[in-house]
Amino acid sequence: MYKSSDVLLLTLVLKRALGGKSITQYMQERLWNPLGMEYGGAWSIDHAPGGLEKTSCCLAATARDFAKFGRLYLNKGIWDGRLIIPEVWVRESTRIDMTDGSAWNYQRLWWLVARDRSDFMANGHLGQFLYVNPSAGVIIVRLGSSMGGLGREEWTQVFMSLSDGIQ
Repeated sequence: MYKSSDVLLLTLVLKRALGGKSITQYMQERLWNPLGMEYGGAWSIDHAPGGLEKTSCCLAATARDFAKFGRLYLNKGIWDGRLIIPEVWVRESTRIDMTDGSAWNYQRLWWLVARDRSDFMANGHLGQFLYVNPSAGVIIVRLGSSMGGLGREEWTQVFMSLSDGIQ
């Protein structure tokens, strides 16, 4: 079950572990620069100056840069021959959560199992999606300021159909 408060607590722990370095600086060093992102990514902060990054949401990036995250996951954590994140992290973070309280994941499991798929998807605020179909090598990014009248399940179907059409 997703809870922003848990993520914010982990943010405080990470900030303290990094000493004087911000989480954004750490992200730049570990992800942004190695992936060759085109533009600087940034989180909203809770106050200025010196605020804490709101890592539970609100990472601002371009569609191309989000697609690079998709490529990183498509390649199981490897970017241009270099390990950026462990394969086990990729596998566990895309695994369907079957624990109590994960009703949408049960429904998602039905969609993927019914179609014998290994696709996975991340969704953000107001209709932002990153969809990856590893078997087809397809990455789809959708940025938006609304869901366009569709629900998550319907967007999943759209992305699956587009992916199937590309194959």
